[in-house]
Amino acid sequence: MERNFPIQFADFDRSVMDNVEGARVEVSGMPDLSDPRLYADREYSWLQFNERVLEEAFDERNPLLERVKFLSIFGSNLDEFFMVRVSGVQKRIAEGAKGDHSDELAQEQLRVIREELLKQLPCHDRCWNEVLKPALGEKGINVLNYFELSGEEREKLREYFDRNIFPVLTPLGFDSGHPFPHISNLSLNLAVLIDDPDHGERFARLKIPPMFPRLIAVPEKGHERAIYRFDELKGGRFVWLEQLIAANLDLLFPGQRILGAYPFRITRDADLGFDEDGDKNLLIAVQQRVGRNYFGPAVRLETDYTMPERVSGILLKNLELTPSLMFRSAAPLGLSSLMKLAQIDRPELKYVPFEPRKHPLLADRENIFASLKKRDILLYHPYESFESVVDFVEEAADDPEVLAIKMTLYRVDDNSRLIQALMRAADRSKQVAVLVELKARFDEENNIGWAKELERKGVHVAYGFPGLKTHAKMCLVVRAEDEGIRYYVHMSTGNYNAVTAKIYTDFGYLTSDTFIGKDVSDLFNALTGYSRKDHYIKLLVAPQTLRHQILERIRREIDLHEKSGNGHLIFKMNSLVDYQCIRELYRASRAGVKVDLQVRGICCLRPGIYGLSENITVTSIVGRFLEHPRVYYFRNGGNEEIFMGSADLMPRNLDSRVEVLFPVSKDYIPLVRDVILAAHLKDNIKARLMLPNGRTERIYPKPGEEELDSQLWMLENRGSWDLNSNKT
Repeated sequence: MERNFPIQFADFDRSVMDNVEGARVEVSGMPDLSDPRLYADREYSWLQFNERVLEEAFDERNPLLERVKFLSIFGSNLDEFFMVRVSGVQKRIAEGAKGDHSDELAQEQLRVIREELLKQLPCHDRCWNEVLKPALGEKGINVLNYFELSGEEREKLREYFDRNIFPVLTPLGFDSGHPFPHISNLSLNLAVLIDDPDHGERFARLKIPPMFPRLIAVPEKGHERAIYRFDELKGGRFVWLEQLIAANLDLLFPGQRILGAYPFRITRDADLGFDEDGDKNLLIAVQQRVGRNYFGPAVRLETDYTMPERVSGILLKNLELTPSLMFRSAAPLGLSSLMKLAQIDRPELKYVPFEPRKHPLLADRENIFASLKKRDILLYHPYESFESVVDFVEEAADDPEVLAIKMTLYRVDDNSRLIQALMRAADRSKQVAVLVELKARFDEENNIGWAKELERKGVHVAYGFPGLKTHAKMCLVVRAEDEGIRYYVHMSTGNYNAVTAKIYTDFGYLTSDTFIGKDVSDLFNALTGYSRKDHYIKLLVAPQTLRHQILERIRREIDLHEKSGNGHLIFKMNSLVDYQCIRELYRASRAGVKVDLQVRGICCLRPGIYGLSENITVTSIVGRFLEHPRVYYFRNGGNEEIFMGSADLMPRNLDSRVEVLFPVSKDYIPLVRDVILAAHLKDNIKARLMLPNGRTERIYPKPGEEELDSQLWMLENRGSWDLNSNKT
């Protein structure tokens, strides 16, 4: 663990470092690269990422309702962190009897997680109570506590409660005749204490019904409705649903004295626990387990500060949780529900909408294949329209010369035109094969539905390799032309999802390159059949060769730098966790290779350590758009290479997933290197700089330096960059 690791900065000769102060860490001699102190803890690094999300909620440069969204995202991120990551730590602790000391490491991880959250959660509470809530009130959006309402308003809400909410509620007692009730994942509840005339103090659990909005609109004068669609509202006064219910518990417990009602929330393990060797039919296995997603062991209890210890003790005991997994809040629980509030119709409090640029070479759908025969096309979403990808698949479905379409689907939007096009192609007797990843976490049910619908329409549906998730994003079109069969391919760093394509930054690549087409065809044969193909001409494919080929390219960069200098690596990704890759990057730094890393989320590499990583800079951007691309640049002695794709440098991506990195045409390298990557590396508004201890600090413009928000620059200049651009 890193907690006592000495922290200092190397004096980088990089513009991003000029305004950051720090001491220095120095390593003498050749360090032992197996020393755990040289690597930041994964869970701690993720918490640092989520803290950057929280910073956006505080940032007054963001529109007010967008700041509310960031606060909501912070909460939903933390929910997933507990469901997936903390649950894994808990399992390692439970398995500690194996005697391999893994439980001791897990206990330390849990301690670090709690210690960091006890710093972040008060900031989260203050962000709502002292910053966003008052700011919303100034704009006519008033989120009130129930006691702030007038008597007339309370009476109207009581009538609404009695008529609409009361019939749905089901209080569940807990005593010798009533077992402790099951409490579902992420549900909001009230722990109710009553004074029974015959039995004394009793405990009941009351679930807050999820079909009602978390915030109830207080009826205005002349209006009887207490609930409205948020997208119809421009402002108003709102009260928390749980407070409305708590204030009217006498209707649920007549003849009893209500001693108190205390909100609480449970998070459970979301691991579905597949046994892909034992589960012969993966579709049935996923269907059977999705419902159990919410029945895993509890991993977190959230309460507010009003809950007495005797009540929290009942919950902890029956949920089998230790006090270290209980977190108290000074703000309302489950503020991830604030995403609904951001739907209020107040455009002036949101980001200015924009229209993505349609790539000029793809403006005419009927000429897509003709355009791709001339040159590859790089798309940069959301600045360039995802509609071009939809057009590509729809044109393939409608084109009588197209013989087959093959596609991977990982996360798809609910009303997907892509899926409609695939089914239409099958209706027209084209060969259509789709690899549906049933194990895409939290999208299992959606993907099951699409898999069944595709099969009903005659599409060949496969579910990939046992034990591996298929995370690669690719679509292959096979077309009969005068000169023979030709492949057309779309590959991407992001999902085939028209909704997220508007809010995630991702690259899409369209090509008719014969070798790439052959590689993608071979990979689909491996995914849908029994091909044991393990060598590809142009693609880097996991789990077969991707890690090895990345490591070999880093080593090549070291060798070329030692011969002629100017070695340079630029990697942009979501996460950097793989120790083998980190060690090779450390070796590159020690050899003098310049290494620029932009890692949005987890980064286990420690930059800025003299004698080890002083030539490595790590920055991170959280902004309006979720930075989602994976881009790998190798200077390669002037014979530059850029690969893009779905894979982060993480063990799960390199060992347990089918991933693809694809090469970008040399024509596009100046654009990607000198315009897109350069803008992100020069960002001095949204970028954060990673320190050797794993924390991040804001980067500020130098005196006289122009401010650069890379996402804003991309947005304002969408459509103006071209292949001859060499500066932002």
